[in-house]
Parts: sequence; C-alpha cells; structure tokens
Amino acid sequence: MNGRALRIGIKRGWAEHMQLLRNRRELTTTLVGTAGIFALLLLWIGDEQVKGTDVSSGMFMTSGFLAFTVFSNALMTLPMALAADREEGTLLRLRTVPGGISAYLVGRAVTLLCQIAVQSALILATGVVVGGAPLPHDWPTLLWVLLLGTVAVVPLGAAIGCLLPGPKAAGAVLGLPMMGLMVTSGVMLPVTYMPEAVQWIAQAFPLYWQGLGLRAAFLPDAMLAAEIGGSWRLPYVAAVLAAWAVAGMLLAPVLVRRVTRRESGSRLAERQLAAQSS
Repeated sequence: MNGRALRIGIKRGWAEHMQLLRNRRELTTTLVGTAGIFALLLLWIGDEQVKGTDVSSGMFMTSGFLAFTVFSNALMTLPMALAADREEGTLLRLRTVPGGISAYLVGRAVTLLCQIAVQSALILATGVVVGGAPLPHDWPTLLWVLLLGTVAVVPLGAAIGCLLPGPKAAGAVLGLPMMGLMVTSGVMLPVTYMPEAVQWIAQAFPLYWQGLGLRAAFLPDAMLAAEIGGSWRLPYVAAVLAAWAVAGMLLAPVLVRRVTRRESGSRLAERQLAAQSS
C-alpha cells in the first residue's frame, strides 16, 4: 500500500458512495429500507418492556440494530460486492494496474464505512423519533465500540468475499447464518433468554460483543439484570473485538493475494459461460 493507491482508493470509495446516494432505487433499498424495517419493528413491539427490567424493547433494539448494521454490511454486503467484481473481471483487470488491487480494496472499505455511517445515523434517529429511545449517555463508548467493531468485521468480510463461489451463491451461503446470529447474539432480545449452550456459542462471535458494548452506551444499569454476569464487561468487549480485528487483518491479505493471483482470462470465461448456461 502506497500513498497514491490510498488516495485513489479514498477518491473512488467516496465517488461510489455519492453515486449510491444519487441512485433512488439503491438509496431506498439499501439505506432507507433498513430504517423502514426498524421503524415497523418499533411500532410493533417497541413499547413492550424487556422482561425483568424497566427498559423498553425500543431502547434495547436501537443498540442491537446499530450492531447488526455494521455486522451485516461487513459480512454480507462487502463479500457479495467482492464476489460480483471477481466474476465480472474487475479484479483481473486491476491486477495489471500498479497498486490497482490496493486502491480497489481501500475504495470498497471507504464506500462500506460511508454506508455504515449513514445507516447508523438513520437507525439512531428512527429509534429516538419512533421508539422514544434516548440518545446515548456514553458517547465515547459508542464511538470506540462502533469503530473497533467495524475494524473487527470488515477484513473478515473481505476474506469471506474471496471464498465465495460467486455473487448468486452469496445470499444462500450467508443469509441463514446471518439470521441465526441476529437471533442468538442478543441484539434483538437478551441473550440470557437463550439456553446456556447458545449463550456460549453467541459469545464466540463479534456481533454479541459489539451489541453488548453498544448497550453499555445506550441503556441504564437496570438492563444488567438481563446480561450475562450482570456486567457490561467492556474490557472483554475491547479484547474480543481487537482479537477478531487482528485475525481478519492477518487472514484477508493472504486470501486477497491468493484469489487475485489465481485470476486469469480462461477462469473468467469459464465462470461467465457457466453463468449464462445456468
């Protein structure tokens, strides 16, 4: 990575984000659609209280949707985009350009970060306006958890994108695990409602820890009655998310280099022929 590739990547990522904002259909489905679904959930069950606490479901789900927005963008949107670009030959063309792959990855990361920022702002505003959720009482914790949580999953998303056979398979491969993690990781309902075995499994993934950190920034200590160990465990949040970030940063460059080295005109032609015949 050199300065020129970094500058080109940032410029490209920002341009793609602005193009998304100008595309009415993409804006509706990708950005506004997320807030719309969240608003419907708030209108449906937002006034109910979390069992054993005086915290409303609207307050609880606001922090959970923020966590899931980061997680789903990094581990579904980004891998699908990488798989699509590989199938269309974008990575093959960029391989011949000095610094092309590095600039491409920076651009993808910038676009993704912009989408996460916009969606997070929309979700926070929706939670406040529709669900009556208060603004975070601990802004520093909110910011470092969002930042570290993003760093923890974006490299992992790039690694997954390198392993996917193609964009059409991405939804089938990633959709069910994503929904399972959303249900079991404590972002839609307290993880203590789950069997103990499920609680241990949920704690192996970054989504649980980011959700926990965001709840610490949003919710009063009364919510601790529904948390594992009755504590926010912020040092553990930082440690686990940092460990995932390091693992992703070590794994993603290896897989990206491998997949770009394996790209060739014949492989691209084979994939395109298979796609046309399917």
